[in-house]
Amino acid sequence: MSRLNPSPHPALPPGPVNLALQGGGSHGAFTWGVLDTLLEDGRLTFEGISGTSAGAMNAVAMAHGLARAAGQPEAAQREAARASLKDLWDGVVAMGALQTSLSQAQRVPFDLLFGGLAALGGHQSPGQMVSDALTGFWASSFSPYQTNPLDINPLHDFLERLIDFERLAAYPGVKVFVLATKVSTGKAEIFSGHRLTAKAVMASACLPTVFRAVEIEGEQYWDGGYSGNPAIHPLVYDCQSRDVVLVQINPLRRNTLPTTAADILDRLNEITFNSALIAEMRAIDFVKRLLAEGKLDPRHYKDVLMHRIDGGHALDSYPAASKAQTDGALIYRLRDLGRQSAAHWLSQHLPQIGVASSINIARDYLDDMRVPVGPLLTPAHSVLGHP
Repeated sequence: MSRLNPSPHPALPPGPVNLALQGGGSHGAFTWGVLDTLLEDGRLTFEGISGTSAGAMNAVAMAHGLARAAGQPEAAQREAARASLKDLWDGVVAMGALQTSLSQAQRVPFDLLFGGLAALGGHQSPGQMVSDALTGFWASSFSPYQTNPLDINPLHDFLERLIDFERLAAYPGVKVFVLATKVSTGKAEIFSGHRLTAKAVMASACLPTVFRAVEIEGEQYWDGGYSGNPAIHPLVYDCQSRDVVLVQINPLRRNTLPTTAADILDRLNEITFNSALIAEMRAIDFVKRLLAEGKLDPRHYKDVLMHRIDGGHALDSYPAASKAQTDGALIYRLRDLGRQSAAHWLSQHLPQIGVASSINIARDYLDDMRVPVGPLLTPAHSVLGHP
């Protein structure tokens, strides 16, 4: 477990935290800004990082920087992690700027992941592309197996150049968990340790209407957002820290009714990618209440302390279509918003680390979907208990 060098702040939290990083295309630059500020501040240390899609990219970039600086002064470890995250997002911006010089086959996978849909010969928004897929036009006319028959993915090659996955697998300081969805079963698959590769990260970001399924060890995988965005359970089962800091970039609530086909499908996509998170929050809330009422043995069940950093209304003002844009102005504006949000969170909630949750799970995630706790209920041992 890595304990980075404490900063000279007078009050230090009692232990490390775990990070849960959502995916959301270019909006992952917001998470970059959050992580950059947490590393710069230096008061938090990190035990585990779980990420999906763009969250997975942020997770491996941050951990790779820490691993690369292992053995150096601990302040240098934080700076190496910050530099690794900057390299990731500067590379995304550079690839976006250079995509017009790529061949058609090279442009398609990058364009569809991060923008520039002109490679398809049109000017569809990402929402319109998804709308076409679900209404049948896309499915009947194109598929990733037709638009990219050679399965070329420049982002995969970029990640392999940027991240030393062998060094990351051997690094004992921070545990990294990347989630993908197994196509055959629809179940979540966690990649960690030596199974964590560039292909695993690409599987975590594999939207099936955009990319061919990623094959790993004879199994096919799609985007991890369908089964967990992000997955919290590995941070509960495989880490000692009770504190989980969720960096949320997909809004739970939008106050305007979507009325166009593109906006409707964009909102459906957000709801789908938040559903697994809500299910895990329901389980965490259930176990916390059973523990509080003395119905579970605290020696076998963890009282998870949940925290959240998000951009609030400022992040909600970015439409879903902006998740597929990579111009530098947008990426760095989102980074700055992430930095501001993390600084605000540190000023308001850092004292709650190790003490209490800083979010109201029932109010924010469950409403009337809260699992009742009654005398006839016996908790399932698989619900966030220690295996």
